[in-house]
Amino acid sequence: MSDPKHIVSAATVVLNERKELLLIKGPRRGWEIPGGQVEEGESLRDAAIRETKEESGIDIEITKFCGIYQSVSRSICNSLFLGKPVGGQPTTSSESLEVGYFPLEKALAMVTWTNFRKRIENCLDKEKHPFLVEFNSKVE
Repeated sequence: MSDPKHIVSAATVVLNERKELLLIKGPRRGWEIPGGQVEEGESLRDAAIRETKEESGIDIEITKFCGIYQSVSRSICNSLFLGKPVGGQPTTSSESLEVGYFPLEKALAMVTWTNFRKRIENCLDKEKHPFLVEFNSKVE
């Protein structure tokens, strides 16, 4: 029997003082919240902070753990956090074509992958914390 191979990632719903949502526009999936794979020896929280900085230029403070989305069929666990900006400036990177803060309603309409939009909505609904969403289908 071989060792299981899983991908662990962390993403953050970042709201500024005007309650605008930080989004990045990736080259493959369009608009989404910043996040990515957790590196060996790195905590989930630290990965969420690092990925946000790398993809958006924004320094954040994690304010709450929200929950986990697990793609059972693809062996991917995505941990989700709420955060607030504490520094930096919106800056693009090799992983982001555009970066910005958007009013919540507009931001949700910009996120075209239903699964990603649902993640944001679940993070913003504090009554649902903590959540565990397991699914087997392809993310769209």
